[in-house]
Order: sequence, then C-alpha cells, then structure tokens
Amino acid sequence: MNREEKAIIIDNLTEKLREYPHFYLTDTSGLDAEQTAKLRRACFEKNIMLVVVKNTLFEKALEKVEKAEEELKGVLTGATSVMFAQTGNAPARLIKEFRKTGDKPVLKGAYVEECIYLGDKAVEELVNVKSREELIGDIVALLQSPARNVISALQSGGGKLAGLVKTLSERAAE
Repeated sequence: MNREEKAIIIDNLTEKLREYPHFYLTDTSGLDAEQTAKLRRACFEKNIMLVVVKNTLFEKALEKVEKAEEELKGVLTGATSVMFAQTGNAPARLIKEFRKTGDKPVLKGAYVEECIYLGDKAVEELVNVKSREELIGDIVALLQSPARNVISALQSGGGKLAGLVKTLSERAAE
C-alpha cells in the first residue's frame, strides 16, 4: 500500500470519526465467514457501521480528530474492527446479544459520550449507558410527573367538592 492509498484510508476513517460520535474497538478475529456475515447483517440492522482497520492508520485518524487518547492507542494491537454508531449503547447491546452464541467479538475499548471504556468487562457497563434520547425522555417524564399529580388531585378534589356543595345545598333546602 503506497502513501496515497494510506492517506485516502486515513481521510475516510477521519470522516467516519467526525460523522459518528461513538465508536467501539473490537476483536472479531476467529469468526468464520458465516459468523462474520451474521455480525455485519446485525450491525446493518442496528445502524452500526463495522469496519476492519489497520491499527496504525486508525491511530493517525484518531490524532486528526483529536480523540487519540493514550488509552485507546494502547488497545490498538492485533486484529481490530471498529463499530461506529450514533447511539452510544447500540454496539454494546449488539455485542452482548451476538455473544450468546460465541465468545466474539471481544471489546478492546470504546469511546462513548466523550468517555473512554477499556476492556471486555466494560460491555455490561456500556449496555446500561443511556442514549441522549433516553435521558431526554426520562427528564420529560420526571417533569410531567408533578403536573400530572396536581391535575389529578384537582380533578378528583373537584368532584368531591361539588358533591359536598350539593349535599349541603340539599340539607339547607330541607
């Protein structure tokens, strides 16, 4: 591979790093053709882009977008596949689901919500990371809860109050 080809690959990886806010570094070596096709299909269905990279080229792309943390450089050894995603926990959920039938892919490291996660043990932690949309939904639900309680109390209290007034007016009429 000559310099021009390497520069094109680095530029493509840089573009992907800018386009996708989250990425996972995984080891998919050892998967046969059928398993690899199944993993790629699962990634496609979940809007995750799976790319096999050369470690040195990916490291240079990380440096270009200033995400080249030393911790991430340390895990760029051996065969590396990168899962790019818009949703931070989607690749972790996919990895967890996919590993019900085998021991791959193995998580080397991840860059999610501007935090770095290292090692395969982080998969469980990453599965539980809430996406931006999920957090917004939780906040909206929390904000709506007190208003619902007030409206409910007013509606039920209004019925009681009307019943009480009616009863008092009937007694006064007698």
